[in-house]
This record gives sequence, C-alpha cells and structure tokens, in this order.
Amino acid sequence: MQQRSPQQFAEFLLNGDQQRAIELLRQIAKHTPRYKLYNELLTPAMRYIGELWERNDITVAEEHLATAVCDFVLAQYHYSPGKSLAMNRHSVNHKAMFSCLEGEQHALGLKMVSGLFEEEGWHSRFMGADLPLEYTVDTAKKWMPDVIGLSVSIAYNLPNLQTYVKALEDLNYGPTVLVGGRLAEKYDLRPYCSDKTVIIKDVEELHSWLSVYSTGEKQNARY
Repeated sequence: MQQRSPQQFAEFLLNGDQQRAIELLRQIAKHTPRYKLYNELLTPAMRYIGELWERNDITVAEEHLATAVCDFVLAQYHYSPGKSLAMNRHSVNHKAMFSCLEGEQHALGLKMVSGLFEEEGWHSRFMGADLPLEYTVDTAKKWMPDVIGLSVSIAYNLPNLQTYVKALEDLNYGPTVLVGGRLAEKYDLRPYCSDKTVIIKDVEELHSWLSVYSTGEKQNARY
C-alpha cells in the first residue's frame, strides 16, 4: 500500500467525494486482506482527520462530513457483491455483539471490527454508539453472545468502562469481553478491566486473536 494512500483517502472524505473514496478503497482491496485494509488505510485516515480537527485545521462540520462519508464508504464495501457470500461460507456458530459506552459517539472502528467477525463466519450484531449499560446487559442476556466488544475513546469514560466490564463479565453464562478503541492504543487499560478481559490495541492484534479463538484456544488468547 502506498504511503500516501491514507492521506489521499482522508482528502476524499473531507471533500465529501464518496465515489473517489470508494474507488480508492476497492482498488487497494483487490490485493489487501480486509484486516490490513482497515489497519493501514481507514484507521490512519480517520486518525489523520482527528489530528487536523485537534489542531483546528478543519471545522467540526468538516470532521462530521468526513466521518459520514467514511461510514457510507465502509457500508458500500461491506455489502458489495460477493462479500456476503464470502463471509457466510465458513460459519463457526459463534455470536458477537459490539457497542460503544454511553457518551461515546465514535463507532466507525467498532463497525470495522464487527465486519471482521462476520468475515470469519460469526453472527455479529453492531449496536452502534452511546449504548447505556442497562441496554447492553439486557441485550446480552437475551441474545447470549460469546463475545461482547466495547469501544472507549474518551478518558473521562474510563471509570464507566470498569462498570461495563464488571457487569458483563458477571453474566452467568460467561461471555468474553473485548475492549478496544482509541484509548486502547495509547494507554494501559488493564486497571479498568479484569484479568479475564481481552484488550485489543489494533486490527492486526484482533486478527491474531480471532485466529486463535477459532482454533478453540480462547483460554490462551489473552493480551
């Protein structure tokens, strides 16, 4: 993948150019596995846009436009012809649900994660942003997913993360809780989790964890 590709992709998003963004993504996707595409194109592009916003080089409106276009492009890629067949070909009869903590609005990364699980044959439910704990727990009790993925990107939400992890890991059927998001890349989240919690720092690490889980060695798949 060319070094400039993430910045070029980000420029298409900021310009609201859906077509060129989709074309670039599909061009790279021809010779790049999905997890690498997410890790080396979409994630750095959105990180670059976030840095522009933090430096006040772009407005909130521009950042929202870029996020909306990226969401659209991701959906187009995810449900493009042939993708659904590839994802359902090797069903593993596992279930996973993904949501952001209450107050967390950035859900694109979690949507990518949900797509990766589907590609591996999992039954996946993407619950989106800002999901209060009571609804997260209620859904888990009813659907009983093997894995529950949480995303945290805002530092003041870390105490809230601790509450979510405890409530979900205390469910009597014993789901595995995965924690990721922007903060997982930068900080040690272990003080806000338990010894059982799986902390995922990036898509590459998630891909490795999924490979181990699928071989039935989930007890050893700790990060």
